[in-house]
Amino acid sequence: MTTRVAIYARVSTTNHGQDAGLQTGELREFGEARCWRLADEYVDSGVSGSKDSRPELNRLMADAKRRKFDVVLVWKLDRFGRSLRHLVNALAEFESLGIAFVSLSDNLDLSTASGRLMFNIIGSMAEFERELIRERVKAGMKNAKAKGARIGRPRVTVDASQIARLRDSGASMREIAARLGVSLGTVAACSKRLPRRASVVA
Repeated sequence: MTTRVAIYARVSTTNHGQDAGLQTGELREFGEARCWRLADEYVDSGVSGSKDSRPELNRLMADAKRRKFDVVLVWKLDRFGRSLRHLVNALAEFESLGIAFVSLSDNLDLSTASGRLMFNIIGSMAEFERELIRERVKAGMKNAKAKGARIGRPRVTVDASQIARLRDSGASMREIAARLGVSLGTVAACSKRLPRRASVVA
């Protein structure tokens, strides 16, 4: 069977001499040299690589799930991936779908043993990046606590006497919570600390 290839290209701006045609031209030549049949071209022009949503990339991922091609061919990894994490997730999805991934300039072909090794290295780098972010967050929270900042949800101050009056008037805990703008658990906790006569449910 003839291998079907999908070409993806991206340029972040179109008014500084960048032309997606330079990428697609090289990619077509590469595909023809391997006797691959062009299934479709996906080109995002004037789209930043950091954007969460790219129309043509979204279309490519949707077509991948429909098995419309066997290989995804890109000019360079940074033209495709939004981030290291996105790249790893996308490549893992292609692998699960049985779709090969080739980056021309990076000499990366995930259908080969060396390419799969590179994928494992990229995955390890992504995990390392996640650990660094976690450590930075922990260090930031620790530093903020040392400076007296309160971490987490703001503490809600409730007037126990107000709860007592409302309970004595016959209001249920749910009604009190809604009236005071606090959680049902907060009202229940305060009610337990009130004298028995104020905690009687009407």
